[in-house]
Amino acid sequence: MRCVGSDKLHPSSDDLALLPAHAQRALYAQGVLSPVDILRAQIARFETENPSINAVTFSHFDTAMEAAKTSEARYRSGKARELEGITVAIKDEFARTGWTVTSGSKVLVKETAEENHPVIGKLLDAGAILHLQTTAPEFFLIGETWSDLWGVTRNPWNLACTPGGSSGGSAAALAAGMTTLAIGSDMGGSIRIPCALTGLYGSKPSYGRVPSSDPSSLVTHASIGPLARELRDLALLQNIMMGPAFSAPATLDPKLEIPLEPELKSWKLAFSVDQGWARLDSDVRLTMKEAVELFKEAGAIVEQIDLPLGIKDRQLRDTIEKAIFSTTIGAQLLEYKSEMAQLTTYGRRFVELASRLGPSDAKDAAEEALRLFKIIEEHVFAAGYDALLTPTIATTRIPAAFDATSDMIEIEGLSVDPYCGWFLTSVFSLLNWMPVITVPAGVASNGVPTGLQIVTRPYQDSTCFEIAAAYSKKWKLAAANWPTSSHRQR
Repeated sequence: MRCVGSDKLHPSSDDLALLPAHAQRALYAQGVLSPVDILRAQIARFETENPSINAVTFSHFDTAMEAAKTSEARYRSGKARELEGITVAIKDEFARTGWTVTSGSKVLVKETAEENHPVIGKLLDAGAILHLQTTAPEFFLIGETWSDLWGVTRNPWNLACTPGGSSGGSAAALAAGMTTLAIGSDMGGSIRIPCALTGLYGSKPSYGRVPSSDPSSLVTHASIGPLARELRDLALLQNIMMGPAFSAPATLDPKLEIPLEPELKSWKLAFSVDQGWARLDSDVRLTMKEAVELFKEAGAIVEQIDLPLGIKDRQLRDTIEKAIFSTTIGAQLLEYKSEMAQLTTYGRRFVELASRLGPSDAKDAAEEALRLFKIIEEHVFAAGYDALLTPTIATTRIPAAFDATSDMIEIEGLSVDPYCGWFLTSVFSLLNWMPVITVPAGVASNGVPTGLQIVTRPYQDSTCFEIAAAYSKKWKLAAANWPTSSHRQR
């Protein structure tokens, strides 16, 4: 790479579009690269990749280019901020003043944001460049990413398959090199599922780590978190996002600071391949074994355990639906009951569900969550393990336009619950005080990646990152292997 100047580096170079945030910052500071170069390269990736992937709702390239030029000047003057000049894709959920935020729904397509979401304010204060808004299913309700408003978002590794949801647009754009970092939200697995299916690192922080001023922030099952291609970038972004903010009372203070270069330690880890209820595709099981071997190579003791949660996929679905839709989130859905004709098939289903749920359902869900936590506490932490390892997803074979209201899923020849029987994230959404990081764990036979969750005790976010760091030293995915249109044609 040569000296700065937006014209001196090939703007469509894949290595520029995929360059990690921490590497960008170092090169910007040295004056050998400009944020303008990266933005141009990522715009080029957007132009070639997004027509087939459909991961973006709105692009903001003009304002982003102005921001990139401002960041370039700040590096030259020695006034660069923590995330100066780094592009971050934003799920179509988080407001910036003047943006249209649709939440994937036709009923909100004319809404214009009047103020910044607290996390958006933190990103802008840190110097981030917000160039893309990314697709999500209507009201973030399902584990795939499609809506009547924006159409179907596809997995850049295999266009026939979903990238997961509900932060599927953020994950697809990131895996395809349209952005350096991305943010999403996780209520039932909405960061972890798409990160697993696109080969990324994703974090569901402990409840209260990341601020929000939305009424849903008072529901303990919802978290906002980062997505990244490398773990160090994930920690960098989460550090920016965490901590108190104006109008966000349910936020932990003081702010946690996760080490970007954590000390490597010896860990004792429990591994549950199925949480006692899930059915996995055989190639997903194989990638889990390979991932566990990497933990062992990193010096960890890993022991497979039985986790007798005493639950089935349909029961798990009922519990998490009661936990979420008997709250403010359900009440917000009921506001759209008069506009059912404009909602998706699944949007109508969840509005109807919310109308049937009440306080007794919330109580049932809370009691079940405490029961599940007690089992995990007994079989993992009280048994001397530092963390629990478990698959993120059970299959990679979910069609991009899968509709759980009418379609079914089979794994190894048997039907599973179409709403939550194909991923293993729901338990830790019920137990949202427990931080979870999903790490890439290999690629299934259909070319779609898989993921492994690292789960620690409540509020031990730093421990979660430290364990993931040991693994990431062994896991490598060359930039040349990230999915592109030319990659899919090979």
